[in-house]
Amino acid sequence: MHRVSQALAVLVLACAATLFFWPVSDPAQSTLLKVIALSVFAIGLWATAAVPEYLVALAFLFLAGVTAVVPNEVVFSGFTTSTLWLVFGGLIVAEAVRASGLGIRLASHLLGAFSGTYRRALIGTMLVSTVLCFVMPATVGRILLMVPILFAFCDRLGLAPGSRGFTGIMLVMLIGSFQVGAAILPANIPNLVLAGSAESMYGVQILYLEYLKLHFPVQGIAKAVLTVLLVEWLFRDTVSPPPQAEPLAPMSAAEWRMALILGSALALWATDFLHHIRPGWIGLGAGVACLLPRLGIIDVHAMNDRVKLSGFFYIGAVLGVAAMIDAAKLSTVVGAWLPTLLGLSEGADYWNFQMLSLVSTLTAMLATSPGQPALLGPLAGDLAATTGWDVKTILLLYGIGFSTILLPYQVPPVIVGLYAAGIPVRAAARVFPVQALLTLLLLWPMNFAWWWLLGYLD
Repeated sequence: MHRVSQALAVLVLACAATLFFWPVSDPAQSTLLKVIALSVFAIGLWATAAVPEYLVALAFLFLAGVTAVVPNEVVFSGFTTSTLWLVFGGLIVAEAVRASGLGIRLASHLLGAFSGTYRRALIGTMLVSTVLCFVMPATVGRILLMVPILFAFCDRLGLAPGSRGFTGIMLVMLIGSFQVGAAILPANIPNLVLAGSAESMYGVQILYLEYLKLHFPVQGIAKAVLTVLLVEWLFRDTVSPPPQAEPLAPMSAAEWRMALILGSALALWATDFLHHIRPGWIGLGAGVACLLPRLGIIDVHAMNDRVKLSGFFYIGAVLGVAAMIDAAKLSTVVGAWLPTLLGLSEGADYWNFQMLSLVSTLTAMLATSPGQPALLGPLAGDLAATTGWDVKTILLLYGIGFSTILLPYQVPPVIVGLYAAGIPVRAAARVFPVQALLTLLLLWPMNFAWWWLLGYLD
């Protein structure tokens, strides 16, 4: 597998170099080819997993900055977003939860009833991950909160880090945190980008309950069940919980301080519709609180040794790729031939539904999940005219695409979670393609039937 990855990486580099240096007289076409080349370089190498993700990210930022294909403020725009600083704060909070001992206590209270069998452990992990999607509107924050909790939970079950069972539990949490969260409007960044694009481009408002009604029964509940069964099959293991859990000691001062910081952050995340403070700044504030003298949990001088920041640069680069693609107006180029290529026509509802689900899934591979709604948003009007559907239906359908993941690199928070949990990317790459295939064969037809019953495809 390593030789295959290396061979694919060489092929990616050759394709990227060919596109970048291809002679074109038109300056606009030359810029477009160079944007495509840099996208192929970054996304292709992330997909092969032949080079560490953070190293690819830094190389992309270097090449994009040196070549100046698009302005540097576009390429580095991800570092000015609250999303990236949510990653930074979340990494600190996750380490503080572990260091304070609060992770062990939370694991006991939240997951103690699910420690009997491996299947029950997977179900409990999925349930807790799903509940957090409703109360904590930040995927990275949920993942980084759950990682230390699940470390303690797996330790209770006798599942050592790196074991099949440990990997399976962590993967269920990662999938639940993003893919089930994709069915809950404020839970993920792509959902919010979709809602923002709908309002800014078309004056269409996507409401919380409408989005939940449309997506959660299939993309949420059915996908959660499918994921648990698939992970149990791919990562079979047995647990050996203690016959009787030892009673926990009273909460220490560090645990009380950590609970105060975490509880305040959760309360602010859950009420962002009132105060309008972005989740990223709340997460950063929680991270800073964890480093404060006396109040904090982590010695600020030990932060470099205990907080791994490679995921921070990876997500910054992913957001930069998406911003670069958007700035180059690739959507305009694609929109001219996409309806004809897909064979879309008014009245062919099932075909239209499946083809648009497919193209929105493949687009998420190109632009990653956060960039997919921004790339496809400008096409919604033309696609609505071709299919005879409402513009809102087209926009809502994009959610099926960015919640169907083929490879881990498409979802930056998942990569952050893999780093934090010490799970190799290849382990996630075993799950996502199989899950995507089952989603296409089983869940997409269920989605079509559900949307048709609700009257969205009339």
